[in-house]
Amino acid sequence: MSGSILLGIFWHFVGAASAACFYAPFKQVKKWSWETMWSLGGFFSWIILPWTVSYILLPDFWAYFGSFSIATLLPIFLFGAMWGIGNINYGLTMRFLGMSLGIGIAIGVTLIIGTLMTPVLQGKFGLLLNTSGGQMTLLGVFVAVIGVAIVSYAGLLKERALGIQAEEFNLKKGLILAIMCGIFSAGMSFAMDAAKPMHQAAEQIGISPLYVALPSYVVIMGGGAIVNLGFCFIRLAIKPELSVKADLSVAKKLLITNALFSILGGVMWYLQFFFYAWGHANVPEHYGYMSWMLHMSFYVLCGGIVGLLLKEWLGVGRKPVRILCIGCLVIILAANIVGMGMAS
Repeated sequence: MSGSILLGIFWHFVGAASAACFYAPFKQVKKWSWETMWSLGGFFSWIILPWTVSYILLPDFWAYFGSFSIATLLPIFLFGAMWGIGNINYGLTMRFLGMSLGIGIAIGVTLIIGTLMTPVLQGKFGLLLNTSGGQMTLLGVFVAVIGVAIVSYAGLLKERALGIQAEEFNLKKGLILAIMCGIFSAGMSFAMDAAKPMHQAAEQIGISPLYVALPSYVVIMGGGAIVNLGFCFIRLAIKPELSVKADLSVAKKLLITNALFSILGGVMWYLQFFFYAWGHANVPEHYGYMSWMLHMSFYVLCGGIVGLLLKEWLGVGRKPVRILCIGCLVIILAANIVGMGMAS
């Protein structure tokens, strides 16, 4: 396995670790509605940071974006909006299925669809089936799904041991939402593929390969921002129990603390895709769609590791922890199989 591929896998792990930790600051926000907290964090992660980073990177910000036609930008934007819908469904999935079962199904679906639909749409799926490297990467995807399922099962055992239940458990609704979440969340993978002309243009004006994907986030995350912020603003406007005025009327110290934690959560959320771009840059171009598989499987892996470090698994017994560790090892194995497939 080449050093570049190993480096790509490492940066995908770093990005996934940021994704696994990003909600921790949000948990420190007190006496604010979820909608206000999510909107502030999202404004930084979906708008402020992508625009600021792109403005710093690009010699002429407006000339760069003005060089693309609507026909190029619209699919990227719409795939970003598709991914934004997946984000909303993700939260609803947790509500009806609980964290472990919801994450397992949603991540499993988005991992498969986001990874394999790209070569299918490009007409290159036959190359995966007919080459040794392609067959090995497909095996890695299959092993990754097994690892996600094992970690999710461990989480389910943990929830049962701790007496944790979904807010409004509904298997039928939860399964539908989890599948929808998996399908729509794959929009980020499709958006990255559609944004290749933007990446190439950034490289042509001298942007480092590590950063060429970052300007496209202005368009991708702009689509996601409209969906997420629109959802939050509508709820804040129509739900009588929600009030931005009440959220902003808390004590000044708490107001500042809440704002800082919300912004920190948004920054960490953005960093997952900042490092995703670094990982993607080190993956061979013809295997670029494997970036999504690495990101999503490492997200589950890092979530398990973070839970252990935060002692969330204390008192659940040895069996759930043992199964969690087995699942994490399976995901690590999957990453190695994919890496060897890309290198062959």
